[in-house]
Amino acid sequence: VQLQASGGGLVQTGGSLTLSCVYSGFTSIFYGIGWFRQSPATREEVACFSSADNSTYYTDSVKGRFTISRDAAKNRLYLQMNSLKPEDTALYYCQASIYKGGAHSFCVRGPYDYSGQGTQVTVSS
Repeated sequence: VQLQASGGGLVQTGGSLTLSCVYSGFTSIFYGIGWFRQSPATREEVACFSSADNSTYYTDSVKGRFTISRDAAKNRLYLQMNSLKPEDTALYYCQASIYKGGAHSFCVRGPYDYSGQGTQVTVSS
């Protein structure tokens, strides 16, 4: 499985960005896939999607501001990020595993079978 994230950039506080993760090579229709981020201070899950039940999960700090979505026809996972804050600054990357559970359990389980290169998001104050 290959994953490639894009769409990062520099944005002011309160701005928006949409990240895209192109994926390929899944050998099962059941998989979990999500967005994660890493900064000097932290490494955490952001939002995840499960193909088994089409569920989504968000970490508390992004609820109401970020939206994860999947376009199965295009093999793309998106992360719409609104109302960005300086603390959202991080390297964002997508990870995935073959998985039959829900998005919440996938997002918090770790480790993951597949990981892609990230895209940098910088939010200026």
